[in-house]
Amino acid sequence: MSLRESAAAADEGADPRTGSARDLLSQWNGCEDVWVFAYGSLIWRPDFAWQERRLATVRGYHRSLCLWSHDHRGSPDNPGLVFGLDRGGCCRGVAFRVAGRDVPDVFQALWHREMSGGAYKPRWLRCHTGQAPVRGLAFVPDRRCRHYAGALSDELLIRAVRQAVGRSGACLDYVRETHRALNEHGIVDWRLGALVDRLAQS
Repeated sequence: MSLRESAAAADEGADPRTGSARDLLSQWNGCEDVWVFAYGSLIWRPDFAWQERRLATVRGYHRSLCLWSHDHRGSPDNPGLVFGLDRGGCCRGVAFRVAGRDVPDVFQALWHREMSGGAYKPRWLRCHTGQAPVRGLAFVPDRRCRHYAGALSDELLIRAVRQAVGRSGACLDYVRETHRALNEHGIVDWRLGALVDRLAQS
């Protein structure tokens, strides 16, 4: 099966959804600081104002290249893959604390970045840090959306990462940059490390 055929198969029966920043902000008291949990490119390119950064772990989800990218890291004819928090396991990432005064602007920016394609659903997750646990906003894949790839064979995954290029750059660079950022924070992701090792073998 080709990359295009595999990505197209994910479209069948899909019901893409977009979130509402206003709905999520209705759960905020309008003044307190808010935490955002980053597990992929938000770690190395948050592009929003933050006051504090902590290493954090969420349980019940794991970092996975489980979403097709037909624009930023791939194209309709040659889709790439991007990270999502898929079900099961746990994920070590970074929690950013956003000052209350910045929350409305930061949420709007995050919605424009993460929610425009309907691939993610916003969730408040318990983030375990070296200090007290915090409640953090995270973007998890919508498994019913057309972008959801699910579990792929190693061959298909590696081919997509190696070949795909989108308007934000090569999928390979995205994967390597995420791995580099995790290493810089002392975060070990053995699955991603093994993938990067295989990608280096050409």
